[in-house]
Amino acid sequence: MSKFVVKHVAVLGAGVMGAQIAAHLANAGVPVTLFDLAAKEGDRNGIVKKALTGLKKLEPAPLAGVARLALIQPANYDDHIERLQGCDLIIEAIAERMDWKTALYERIAPHVAPGAIIASNTSGLSIDALGHALPEQLRHRFCGIHFFNPPRYMRLVEIIATSHTEPRVLDQLETWLTSTLGKGVIRALDTPNFVANRIGVFSILAAMHHTARLGLGFDEVDALTGPKIGRPKSATYRTADVVGLDTLAHVIGTMDKNLADDPWHRYFKQPEWLAALISKGALGQKSGAGVYRKAGREIQVLDLKAQDYRPSAGKLADEVGAILKERDPAKRFAALRASSHPQAQFLWSLFRDIFHYSAAQLANVADNARDLDLAMRWGFGWAQGPFETWQAAGWQQIAQAVAEDIAAGRAMSDSPLPAWALEPARQGVHAPEGSYSARSGKLHARSALPVYRRQIYPERVFGEAPDNRGVTVWENEGVRLWNLPDVDPGVAILSVISKNHTLGAEVLEGILQAVARAEREFEGLVIWHPAPFAVGANLQQVVEACAAGQWDMLEATVEKFQRASQAFKYAQIPTVAAVQGMALGGGCEFLMHASHRVLALESYIGLVEAGVGLIPAGGGSKEFAGRAAALAAKTATPGEVFPFLQPIFQTIATAQVAKSAREAIETGFAREQDIVLFHPDELLFVAIGQARAAAQAGYVPPARLQNVPVAGRNGIANFEMMLVNMREGGMISAHDYRVARSAAVALCGGEIETGTRVDEEWLLTVERKEFVALLRTPETQARIRHTLETGKPLRN
Repeated sequence: MSKFVVKHVAVLGAGVMGAQIAAHLANAGVPVTLFDLAAKEGDRNGIVKKALTGLKKLEPAPLAGVARLALIQPANYDDHIERLQGCDLIIEAIAERMDWKTALYERIAPHVAPGAIIASNTSGLSIDALGHALPEQLRHRFCGIHFFNPPRYMRLVEIIATSHTEPRVLDQLETWLTSTLGKGVIRALDTPNFVANRIGVFSILAAMHHTARLGLGFDEVDALTGPKIGRPKSATYRTADVVGLDTLAHVIGTMDKNLADDPWHRYFKQPEWLAALISKGALGQKSGAGVYRKAGREIQVLDLKAQDYRPSAGKLADEVGAILKERDPAKRFAALRASSHPQAQFLWSLFRDIFHYSAAQLANVADNARDLDLAMRWGFGWAQGPFETWQAAGWQQIAQAVAEDIAAGRAMSDSPLPAWALEPARQGVHAPEGSYSARSGKLHARSALPVYRRQIYPERVFGEAPDNRGVTVWENEGVRLWNLPDVDPGVAILSVISKNHTLGAEVLEGILQAVARAEREFEGLVIWHPAPFAVGANLQQVVEACAAGQWDMLEATVEKFQRASQAFKYAQIPTVAAVQGMALGGGCEFLMHASHRVLALESYIGLVEAGVGLIPAGGGSKEFAGRAAALAAKTATPGEVFPFLQPIFQTIATAQVAKSAREAIETGFAREQDIVLFHPDELLFVAIGQARAAAQAGYVPPARLQNVPVAGRNGIANFEMMLVNMREGGMISAHDYRVARSAAVALCGGEIETGTRVDEEWLLTVERKEFVALLRTPETQARIRHTLETGKPLRN
């Protein structure tokens, strides 16, 4: 397959989706021209420029760093349409109107470059019908490309072929979307709402039906259909508010209009209450009210009986909560079905009808069961897709229960389960050899595209072949040192395996031993584990030692923490931190000390110790003091390090967390030369390659810090002036002042003369002493206990 090179992308339409797709392309470093209509008054690019300004205000942030906005160039169709000739990919993302889209295609067709791919970001219109609006010579390079909202965070992209699309075009686009944008790609069939929305919107409609049938409150249903059953916190009705009630109604309308032959068609109608909310402009989160609204600090929910909002207080019944705690899925489903409690009946009915619908429609919407399950994981945030859930609960038992309910008239449709689902020998649809295709009647293996070789541990569905590769070299209770001989026998991998990936005594001892062994036996070391990377010190161990007055032991533990960080920095082999998810506190310090970093875009990195009344003392303060001195050395006044400490002091004192890998680089937790990846499943592959490349280049560890000029007393005094004003103004408490002052002392090298030159051990000793001094205070101990008990910070 020839390589598909994307140097420039055009996005047509600067609405909610178009602007955010452009933003995510910019996140990936891809230059974008964002088109819309010419404004009738003022700046002719005014529509696009307004959308770009709006990107900076949206939450969650579409941009991984505001500087990325510079990669998006505003344009309008009247003045700049010829710019399309320089674009390798054109993504149309205007409103869901067939006539508007086809009119736009006719307009752009003369300006499309040879070899460019054209794709429509439609959520459900017929891709084949859209393709016919293009000249015949362009149809083979046209397809559907359905991003989910918000495009930066939602992993799923469905690509849909027309009857004319060349297979090579789909392969090129799938490869590019996977690595460049970090997407999970599903090849959907050209049916209304494709895969994820077809099943996902049906699940919402089924939930609405059973909510009304059983007389449950919207908040009660959300308590039932969130994390307790492996769904997002937004559950059902909050999800509808987030998506937009008008958007949901549009998708329901697409199903109503285009799926007249669907046996469940009578349910493809928006309820009266939904239509009433939309008519009032209550569209959900974007309008400030929908199923839910906020009144002051109170969250209120619509009560259909009262025809008004009331305080949201939905919760699980104790009986149902006990059932959901059952670990055996077969027993859990049997108990739900047998219970007469309305909440239990709701859950059984919901799952039953989703299983029924998914089985009946599999042949119509997806190539195989794996694609459908992954689409629901990636597009709707389900922990398992419907077929995985069914198979885990015992295929035969669930199939018989569903069939009995259909026969008894309890299911939403009397359409029978397909014959393949009731085969006596069937134990599920996922197996080590592949996943079942209702279209072919066979198991289909995963895609063989070369891009997937970069995913050493791809996301698996229940029943697939387990990933048992990896040979353990050494381990203790805290870490595992292992390697992958079939990938690179000379590179070791170090994984933190403690509970919740906290960094306790067993982890620190494990790191010291594992790094020493890796130096002896391997040529490189990768520090990796699926998210989170590491979430900081084991606070439970810390608070217990404080209560026992074990201050010498605590100081020795902090010193060992520092040695563990130093081990990564000064190892005789390259150490590569492969980071995904949270790397907080000590986890951040470990990645800072590694010789190289490979970061997933969605990495959340920070020194958050101030939140529990502490400062970075695993070498983080020392590291920033050294970097400030190195930056000052490049100026005309090499001894003046204070200006280079100011931004990092603010970051540490406020426990600021970088909300992307790009922000981590801007903040200084990572380096400009570090690699940022968009697909987290490629981290390990690239990190191993980075370690190998550094080893082959003759890696030599850096020299230890010597003769480091510090800001000393003057620097501390400067920080104190700012802190005094904040304390007097009521912005920080007395203990906040003390914690921030300790951070200043550590960054400034201690209370010594400004400009004094110190070495690394001095800086480490200063941060360690300040850390332990804070630990001795009742206020910090109270903060730690409160965080352990509630998961939230305490201001005292």
